[in-house]
Amino acid sequence: MAEIAGMMAAKRTHELLPLCHPLKIENITIETSIVPSGIEVSVTVSANEKTGVEMEALTATTVALLNVWDVVKAYEKDGRGQYPTTRIEAVRVVKKAK
Repeated sequence: MAEIAGMMAAKRTHELLPLCHPLKIENITIETSIVPSGIEVSVTVSANEKTGVEMEALTATTVALLNVWDVVKAYEKDGRGQYPTTRIEAVRVVKKAK
């Protein structure tokens, strides 16, 4: 579900971020993996455009992680309705290629 949510988000980035251009995205690859510290999401977006696709990749990544949070939140919520350890962190662009 997280991967599908991320793909949908990448395609709608221009609707979410002011001044972001709509792009003809050619390919989106989203990989989720369980690592010792939690869930890792890696996104690759490609398009033949004059502008980069890093905003689409970052949007896909964060929405995929938000979807994971939504699915697992019931398992961590404490007696006060809080999430003491769940967090989204270290979202970054690893590589931009033309």
